[in-house]
Amino acid sequence: MKEIAIQPLTREAFAPFGDVIETENAHSFPINGGKCMRYHDLARIETTGEKARPMISIVRGEPYALPLTLTMMERHPLGSQAFIPLGNNPFLVVVSEETAGGPGEPRAFLAAPGQGVNIARNVWHGILTPLEAVSNFAVIDRGGEGVNLEEHFFDEPFFLR
Repeated sequence: MKEIAIQPLTREAFAPFGDVIETENAHSFPINGGKCMRYHDLARIETTGEKARPMISIVRGEPYALPLTLTMMERHPLGSQAFIPLGNNPFLVVVSEETAGGPGEPRAFLAAPGQGVNIARNVWHGILTPLEAVSNFAVIDRGGEGVNLEEHFFDEPFFLR
């Protein structure tokens, strides 16, 4: 089993896979008479295909314990998928570049409290992996017709620590 080191989630490191959603260093401006600060245009939401539309859901995930064995990744060819935590628990984001045989070697990122991600359309990624406690997430992804899920099971699992 190959071991994958978990690294901190940064905009630069995650850029090949999508967007980090956070307020730090984001374009912002006051609204509502100065009572609110808008952190503007934090992610590129993608939808394509028949009757495509963005949709917002809430997902409640049970926590995983580290170390973790990764046996499968998935991707969504018709739309991006954003995960915005509604609490302060960290979560794990696993992504991979495309190769001729499917996903390449995974990369694992630890999202700190206050960080979310938008995984770009057609990017291989692991399942939602909250850590420490049951966690709620706002999920923005694609609704509409067509098959928007492809799964890949690895011949040899990866070990995340």
